[in-house]
Amino acid sequence: MLLKRFDFAEFARPLFSDRVAMAWADPREPMQRLIGDEELALGAVNTARAREFAAGRAAARQAMAQLGHAPRPVLQGESLAPVWPAGLTGSITHAPQDTVAVVTDDPEIRALGLKISDTHLLPYTRWADICTMAELRWLGTLGPSQRGHFAGLLECIKIAITKASFQAVAAMPGWHEIEVAVDLGTNHFRVQLHAAEDQFELPNDLSGRFALLSQAYIAGVVWR
Repeated sequence: MLLKRFDFAEFARPLFSDRVAMAWADPREPMQRLIGDEELALGAVNTARAREFAAGRAAARQAMAQLGHAPRPVLQGESLAPVWPAGLTGSITHAPQDTVAVVTDDPEIRALGLKISDTHLLPYTRWADICTMAELRWLGTLGPSQRGHFAGLLECIKIAITKASFQAVAAMPGWHEIEVAVDLGTNHFRVQLHAAEDQFELPNDLSGRFALLSQAYIAGVVWR
């Protein structure tokens, strides 16, 4: 299991402030109850995908409850992205044995992005596809055995950023339009988006935190 219950608060919860609620569900358990029009999103998907979807909605409602909100449906929009109820925003991420949702009602937060990825060494042949020149230079400052590992972390962070971007402005920047500056001392990262200003409204602030577990990367981003 990537995020065991006793690991959950220790490693994942600190990625966000206390204005963001977080909850966990197990997609391997019997399918959680759906509400409202959520069932319409399932269509003819297989059992594993249905359980994963339902676990995400169950985790989202647990997070809503932490904020004092009654259970509300989280529908599915374009690119399978969740459609959050009015006044809420959040993100859902899935791993084979873990589903995690974050939700906030903070009006200053436009979107959240959360991603869990299996720990992996990103092949050298893919670095230039994922990384900007500044990020490649940063990788070059690391030891040879670390570079593929942290290239994988950059990929995880950028996926979290694209999830937040789609929620905030219904657009996803390309890999090279996202530039991440990682601080390994504090597990924080800062983000610059190099998309054209007329492509979508750029955020006032885009930053986040990450956690490195033995089996997983976890990245969380806040779009203000």
